[in-house]
Amino acid sequence: MHIPVLAKEAVNLLVSDPKGVYVDATVGAGGHAKAILSRLAPEGKLIAFDWDQEALAYAKNNLAFYVASEKVVFCHANFVSLESNLLKLGFRRVHGVLLDLGLSSLQIDSLDRGFSFRFDAPLDMRFDQSQRLTAADFVNSESREKLAWIFREYGEEKRAEFFARKILEARKKHKIRTTFELLGALGLPQTGRFRLHPATKVFMALRIAVNNELANIEQVLPQAVRLLERGGRLVVISFHSLEDRIVKNFFKEEKKRGTVRILTKKVMKPSFRDIQSNPRARSAKLRAVEKIASSG
Repeated sequence: MHIPVLAKEAVNLLVSDPKGVYVDATVGAGGHAKAILSRLAPEGKLIAFDWDQEALAYAKNNLAFYVASEKVVFCHANFVSLESNLLKLGFRRVHGVLLDLGLSSLQIDSLDRGFSFRFDAPLDMRFDQSQRLTAADFVNSESREKLAWIFREYGEEKRAEFFARKILEARKKHKIRTTFELLGALGLPQTGRFRLHPATKVFMALRIAVNNELANIEQVLPQAVRLLERGGRLVVISFHSLEDRIVKNFFKEEKKRGTVRILTKKVMKPSFRDIQSNPRARSAKLRAVEKIASSG
């Protein structure tokens, strides 16, 4: 069962005008979208984006009631092109934007997308299946230096150099095509008693690199603020220290410019009860701002 992370907190901060237009820029399975739509008046509308075609199809089914009432519009697109796609749909300004930067449960639990090392799957990790570059392409073609940099910078992995060398040694014998083959190349077991599996940071770093995630976040944040009506809100849920740092620093700079006020003086985190019901929520952090002046 899909349990949206910090859904109540996110919607409470996001929806300031029930008659307004809102954007879920990463709709995923539709959990947050459903919570937003339940708060909107008949005149309210939600624009639901996702880069992942499978997730978008699932969300359409999950939100079928609202689709029938024409309260939700779907857009298959990377949020890096948020502004241009909203203009194409006829929206110059919106009342709120939600960015949930985590993987959806659909992606994590997929048996053939390669996001998780719990399953032996093709080493894919693409959010958009039309994109050519896969995680397998990365591990089989990048230099030892580049792989080590990716693991160190994106995964904050202390053994980055060691794992990069292991991959180069393994790929001399054969291409690394699946998740289990990557575990074998790293010299790591599939299961064991770990607080955090030793392959976690390597897999996360590859996923970030394949999808250009950090650069995309840096590009979408200013777009989201520009799109907001005065009084509109931007709510961001992150799951990684690098993501949260980008969001935190951007909000600080926008506050200095006088374009927003920060609504979350301290970062919001899931409660112990939330984590018990959804262990994947444990690293979630929520930050929010309100637009107070034009940002250009």
